[in-house]
Amino acid sequence: MGKMATRESYGLALAEFGEKYDIIVFDADLSKSTKTDTFKKKFPDRFFNTGIAEANMISTAAGMATCGKIVFASSFAMFAAGRAFEQVRNSVGYPHLNVKIGATHAGISVGEDGATHQCLEDIGIMRTIPGMVIINPADAAESILAVEAAIKHDGPVYLRFGRLAVEDIFDRATYKFELGKGVLLADGTDVTLIATGLMVPESLKAKDILASKGVSARVINIHTIKPIDKDIIAKAAKETGAIVTAEEHNVIGGLGSAVAEVLCETCPVPMLRVGTQDKFGKSGTPAALLEEYGLTAENIAANALKAIELKKA
Repeated sequence: MGKMATRESYGLALAEFGEKYDIIVFDADLSKSTKTDTFKKKFPDRFFNTGIAEANMISTAAGMATCGKIVFASSFAMFAAGRAFEQVRNSVGYPHLNVKIGATHAGISVGEDGATHQCLEDIGIMRTIPGMVIINPADAAESILAVEAAIKHDGPVYLRFGRLAVEDIFDRATYKFELGKGVLLADGTDVTLIATGLMVPESLKAKDILASKGVSARVINIHTIKPIDKDIIAKAAKETGAIVTAEEHNVIGGLGSAVAEVLCETCPVPMLRVGTQDKFGKSGTPAALLEEYGLTAENIAANALKAIELKKA
């Protein structure tokens, strides 16, 4: 299995699909980090650097979209979702324009850049915008397919990518990516692990840990946080009776909140959330931070055992 950061595959996807689709790419002076420079080198006449002015970038992208263009606007998640929120809401979300926000360097695995750059709130922020689609891919293949799905979707899309290289899970040649549909990666009967992004491979490892303890865990990949696949979640709740969510994001407002909302309305069962527990990040190596904040297979497995015990209460 290979390893590649999802931001790397984002850049490769833009360059590839630039041949097939008439897309325009904007960046806020971070193209080497967001990897949009790959598109820039191939299609210089369709790339625009707006400088360190994210709000202007989003507004300009919105203006381009009103002319019938499919536009990607890229920056770090902290800036794309945070600094430019008003423009995303009012200039993109409200008129429902065809702007795709490529947000890289999301989550705590940004590492040494520290709390100011470790965006752990972006999914929650973007979920509040009516009509905004949110995609958080788990590996390189899923990232590339997610970019094409975003291109084909008519309306705003928030794509969340990471800095850290992650293990390959999917084979692009055989994997079917469907917007708004969760993916059953492994079946199980005792508990369901619902994960997104970086935590998908950790959940697969957690399944193996649980299997060594005689526990059968189902694993579901939720790449589209909004609209979320209510059917696959409700089915898992009914059949396994316990849920653990795992995300590289604050447990407030992210995947855990979205899943809890579905369960409350369809099939309430014991549920625990693995993610950052309403805390800011800090500077450190990605591995050390993931360990400190409990974003590990071992912690997912431990929470799964607790959730199973709650079924007996």
